[in-house]
Amino acid sequence: MKRVIAIIVVVVLLVLTVVIGGRYFFVVGDGIKAGTLNYVVKKGYVFKTYEGEMILNGLQSKGPNSMQSNEFLFSVVDTALAQKLMLNAGKYMLVRYKEYNGSVPWRGFSRFVVYNLVAITTPDAPAVPLK
Repeated sequence: MKRVIAIIVVVVLLVLTVVIGGRYFFVVGDGIKAGTLNYVVKKGYVFKTYEGEMILNGLQSKGPNSMQSNEFLFSVVDTALAQKLMLNAGKYMLVRYKEYNGSVPWRGFSRFVVYNLVAITTPDAPAVPLK
């Protein structure tokens, strides 16, 4: 009987590990977004994380007869990158991000985590990568 309970406990723990790992730590998408950086702010109750918003080109409609700017809400894990983004708020830039299925408190509020600043440019000029 003890062996059956041990096997059940191991299987349940294994399933929980796979589900939690896939939900919160598996990278679903990786890409680049381009837009005007609106803000980056450090906030949080227990875990202080960097959160930002970028205004993308174009408009989106969430319902009938409504228009609003296309916003990209993201988190930043790297403090140096967050400081660089803060200093360039209001500029048009390209950022590289990872998309997760869910967020964890120490990584930020958003499922999108920006990990690299590709270029700071203007909307009509070709992007020149930063070094």
